[in-house]
Amino acid sequence: MSRTIQCVHCGCDFKPDPRVKNQRYCSAKECQRARKRAWQQEKLRSDPDYKANQRDCQREWHKRHPGYYRHYRERHPKSCERNRLMQRYRNSRKRSRQKVATMDAFRPASILDPALYYLFPVIAKMDASTQKVLIIPVA
Repeated sequence: MSRTIQCVHCGCDFKPDPRVKNQRYCSAKECQRARKRAWQQEKLRSDPDYKANQRDCQREWHKRHPGYYRHYRERHPKSCERNRLMQRYRNSRKRSRQKVATMDAFRPASILDPALYYLFPVIAKMDASTQKVLIIPVA
């Protein structure tokens, strides 16, 4: 009688291969990618030689492909704009970590054109508004 187990990535039940000890991922392509990604992240954390080798390989790749990222940004302006906005958001979150609870007044956002926006809640404020959002337009 063969047993079934649940894939840790997708949650689907599957029959493990009897030749693979402690199999936790099913054979779906996306699940195998997740398995490899988890292995690589753990290897980078635990093995300094592997980490140094990966860093050296990446440096070599950059030497063989000069200007790759500049050309990518030229061909994908929407991705660049979105990344720029998200980086501003990450920077503001990093700056706001030093002062978790503030009592300053909430300034309303300026009038925005109708569009699709990402909404990010701002927490631990003590002003009149119960919930505030940081509005970043989607590029």
